[in-house]
Amino acid sequence: MTGPQQRAIRQRVVLAERRGARRVRTRVEVAEQTEIGAAMIGGLIRAQLGLALRLGLVTVLVLCSLPLLFQIAAVGSFVVFGMRLPWLLLGIAVYPLLYAVGRLYVHLAERNEQDFLELADE
Repeated sequence: MTGPQQRAIRQRVVLAERRGARRVRTRVEVAEQTEIGAAMIGGLIRAQLGLALRLGLVTVLVLCSLPLLFQIAAVGSFVVFGMRLPWLLLGIAVYPLLYAVGRLYVHLAERNEQDFLELADE
């Protein structure tokens, strides 16, 4: 070596190949239902089940509390469009609530699936 002009050439090490191999391996583990793949899918199923149970419980509690609310607020005597208010609320106003809960469930379930796919791609 003849001084400062004979430096070793530096090489940049990139871990992209390794990350790609991990991605393929994770997808294979999920597809072949290995222990790790089964655990990942089981986690997704538990997350979806927990979400469904939580939203279902909230919906049931809200709908079951309506008669109690009608009794406490004494709205049974109000008449709107020729119908008593409780029947009107139970017969018509419940459907937008159920629709909103359904939309919320679909949004959160898709987010769970997206999180699972991101985990599988890492």
